Amino acid sequence: MAKTFEEINEKIRQKKAVVVTAEEMIGIVADKGAKGAADQVDVVTTGTFGPMCSSGALLSVGHTTPRMKMQRAWVNDVPAYCGVAAVDLYIGATELAQNDPENKVFPGEFKYGGAHVIEDLVRGADVTLRAEAYGTDCYPRKELETLINLKDMNNAVLLNPRNAYQNYNVAVNATASRPIYTYLGVLRPRLANANYCSAGQLSPLLNDPLYRTIGIGTRIFLGGGVGYVYYHGTQHDPSGPRTDAGVPLGGAGTLAVTGELDGMNADFLRAVSITGYGVSISVGIGVPIPILDEEMAQFTAVKDSDIKAPVVDYAEDYSNNAGKPLAHVTYAELKSGTIEIGDKKIRTASLSSYAKARKIATVLKQWIQNGTFTLGQPVALLPGKESGVSTGLLTHRPANK
Repeated sequence: MAKTFEEINEKIRQKKAVVVTAEEMIGIVADKGAKGAADQVDVVTTGTFGPMCSSGALLSVGHTTPRMKMQRAWVNDVPAYCGVAAVDLYIGATELAQNDPENKVFPGEFKYGGAHVIEDLVRGADVTLRAEAYGTDCYPRKELETLINLKDMNNAVLLNPRNAYQNYNVAVNATASRPIYTYLGVLRPRLANANYCSAGQLSPLLNDPLYRTIGIGTRIFLGGGVGYVYYHGTQHDPSGPRTDAGVPLGGAGTLAVTGELDGMNADFLRAVSITGYGVSISVGIGVPIPILDEEMAQFTAVKDSDIKAPVVDYAEDYSNNAGKPLAHVTYAELKSGTIEIGDKKIRTASLSSYAKARKIATVLKQWIQNGTFTLGQPVALLPGKESGVSTGLLTHRPANK
């Protein structure tokens, strides 16, 4: 029998909802079948924790006396974007501190950037705000240097345009004669290692592969607090090939998410310095999946052995936006520690923490069971395969003269 969001939420409010993690759902469906599982289970919780570069924070730092319309600003020497409003700043997670040596001495260490500022704020630390302006009649102040803290701000919002990739590449170095340094870590030559970044069977969008329950307004676990999906993420591309069960064979869907930094914690929002590449931030995201019917029960029983990821050469094919995957491998193979391409055995490593993903799914399960977290019914679902949404490629054309 089909269920509705409101019916499930009423059970949550009464603390009668049956909530399980995506890991637990695998066994339930195997034992009872999809129909039996759908009758029994109301919500399945998911989780993922790994570097998500397309992240940042919108900081409303409050007005000075006299007032100031900030034109340029730095937080702990990390440039922030001021083209929003007088005292509203956006700090990107991947922005580097001013005068960072970058890759001038290769490979760079990238010790501090926007992600570190965000983590420092969440930890309750004071940070230095420095700002300049050209001055106006209504905003006469031209310079500012002060300490600010999360509790001092009007509000501070985590605002991430692209998180929680539905699936992702397995990165290898098949062609370069030296180690290469990528956002998926160091890749040694001659297929010496393979790096990946996904929670697999616990990952949110792999448990709702056709986006039947996720969209604008979906309430989520975000960075240790509560957040929302506000749109499909940048590079959302549901049009690629999928298995018969709907599982994409590549990146596919993404989420744009937001939530107040106040209430988050650094256990689930951590700055990352990636040697030779730059700065990123590991973001904890958990999405509750309502079991509306038998199909949703089957989707949430997806196993690592059901999910295949493309193995891509980051030395040539990825960097030049060319070529095809060298192979597809399952997450069961990846998590075993070794994959095979031809007659080559390759050691694997994950940049995503499965232990943290499991903890996120468990914490979200507890919130729902306690009746403190109800489901947000989306006002519009994520665009699906027939939507025409695609990442596209940049087309180079001569500028108008």
